[in-house]
Amino acid sequence: MPALIIVSILLTLSYIVLMVLYRIGWQRQPDVALPDSYEPATSVAVIIPARNEAGNIEQCINAILAQDYPKDLLEIIVIDDHSTDNTYEIVNGYGSAVRCLKLASYIQEGETLTAFKKKALSIGIAHSKDNLIVTTDADCIAKPGWLRNIAAIYEREQPVMIVAPVDFTSNGSLLQTFQSIDFMSMQGITAAAYNMKLGNMSNGANLAFSRQAFDAVDGYKGIDHLASGDDYLLMMKLQQAFPGRISYLKSKDAIVSTSPQESWNGFIQQRIRWASKSGKYKDDKLTTILILVYLFNFLFLALVIAAFFKAVLWAVVMAALALKIVAELYFLAPVARFFKKEMQLKYFVLLQPLHIAYIIVAGFLGFAGVYKWKGRISK
Repeated sequence: MPALIIVSILLTLSYIVLMVLYRIGWQRQPDVALPDSYEPATSVAVIIPARNEAGNIEQCINAILAQDYPKDLLEIIVIDDHSTDNTYEIVNGYGSAVRCLKLASYIQEGETLTAFKKKALSIGIAHSKDNLIVTTDADCIAKPGWLRNIAAIYEREQPVMIVAPVDFTSNGSLLQTFQSIDFMSMQGITAAAYNMKLGNMSNGANLAFSRQAFDAVDGYKGIDHLASGDDYLLMMKLQQAFPGRISYLKSKDAIVSTSPQESWNGFIQQRIRWASKSGKYKDDKLTTILILVYLFNFLFLALVIAAFFKAVLWAVVMAALALKIVAELYFLAPVARFFKKEMQLKYFVLLQPLHIAYIIVAGFLGFAGVYKWKGRISK
């Protein structure tokens, strides 16, 4: 038992330090504000893979067409990924304003494909004519200043990739509130980790990269056998080829919003899909942090089981939990202000047991890497 207590102290202290570093990183990451006089000069291609998105694709496209961006510098390409609904017909209804390509038309007879999204993105990029590629998902809605902010940081810093914020909406239910807080935390960590150089994270729902840099690393070649990772794994290729040339765009006007999963099973499958990317590319700092976070959460399971045999350990459980809550709130408070989600934090303490259980389950299943997504079983 003394050994378990010592391990508990060490893991808890390490986790607190991590949250403090994340808070510092988030605060140090500057907010981007564009001058009113700014006029973009970069041609942009927005690439949108879509599979059975008839219920979402119109809102997504309409938000892009409503961008405060020169129309002669904007190209929108949707790649229909074997949809069984009328996604393709809806997109075609936009006429020349949006190009819609069918993924099935670019798969050779007998070709075995596992990374459908990477293939769709590759086709869209190949058919684009612009310098800056911006990717988003068909269920996402962008703010009017989205592309202006992306173009501005691209023109100012000349990065090979730009990582930008994504937000989950919420209808107030337990499931959606939990996902909203959890995802907000990951978005905060993404910005903080970038600033503190604590590993690389990104999300393909709001990502931009140079067409020239994409071609220089042969696009998704070498990672196209993996179903997931069109964002993170490409980021790692670019980071290796162009060290220090990835930028993070911290701007409220650049936030892209999307809906969370509609069921607990869908939520777990999504998180397994995300976790399955871990270990697929060398990122020692991120790997170390992920192991620390997993072990710290697994610690609670071990402590609770042990406490049934030695009651004094309940005090250790409560102390570690209290410190976890305080440390995480210290980090999340400014992040919640950025995303305007301060009110959701009132549920934070009550959701702790659920959060710990989800980390343990999703982390374990993510290691196996088998999940069901968009009607496909992938690994």
